[in-house]
Amino acid sequence: MLTPMLASLLPLLLLCRISSCQYSSDQCSWKGSGLTHEGHTRDVEQVYLRCSQGSLEWLYPTGAIIVNLRPNTVSPAAARLSVCIKPSTDSSGTNIYLDRNGKLRLLLREQDQAQGKVHCFSIQEGALFIEAVPRMDISRRITAFQYELVSDRLRSEAHSMGAPCKPCSDAEMLLAVCTNDFVARGSIKKVEQEEEQTCVTVDISHLYRQKTQVFVSGGVRVRNWTGHIKMPLQCGVRSGEGEFLFTGTVRFGEAWMGCAPRYKDFLQLYHAAQQQGTNPCQLK
Repeated sequence: MLTPMLASLLPLLLLCRISSCQYSSDQCSWKGSGLTHEGHTRDVEQVYLRCSQGSLEWLYPTGAIIVNLRPNTVSPAAARLSVCIKPSTDSSGTNIYLDRNGKLRLLLREQDQAQGKVHCFSIQEGALFIEAVPRMDISRRITAFQYELVSDRLRSEAHSMGAPCKPCSDAEMLLAVCTNDFVARGSIKKVEQEEEQTCVTVDISHLYRQKTQVFVSGGVRVRNWTGHIKMPLQCGVRSGEGEFLFTGTVRFGEAWMGCAPRYKDFLQLYHAAQQQGTNPCQLK
């Protein structure tokens, strides 16, 4: 005889157990439910995520899961990757550890996840061991985060969610045009100081490239874009007149400033490198 509570949970339990796949089609994301662990709370499920970015969502967590982040590459460079995770601000119900050969190191406590801060670690430090915090009532508990893989060279930048404040060298500026997630010519409209970062509102007159749509078009017939670029608070950004060449990276859907020389200064540098044949790529 089923109790009223079990009877109400039965359809959800059946739905979880007959679900054909908890992964996204590209194995970049995973969504699961702790209800499948009911009665087997000591079971540890292995989860494999194989992309450079994606997400995880664990509803009603019970027991534990191990999340293996394994990119689809056999390149030696894969060993030099770092993982950055950004918890959802309503993520709860678990503690997150790094698991290396059975040895656990605490990465993120349950109460810290609501801050939504980015945490990074080397892929060589192990898998993520996500353990549910024991509770009688597991409803309303969901552990959720986004993840991105970045090169170790960018690890400190990714961890602070911004580039260092020091000015870029000539070589760094020329390389940024070739390798960064966005390259745009424009002006600074407004600078706002937020709690832990600076938000720069920009008007873009020429968009050379953007990895994702961080800059929004002003309309079909209007050749300009607007958007926001983040910078670390300690950089002390101020509004400036004239045009700049904005470059940078996209982290968890947000644009973060890299090199941002004045456009006329960049043009002078670019044309000089063109004449010397030292440009790493062409700006179109």
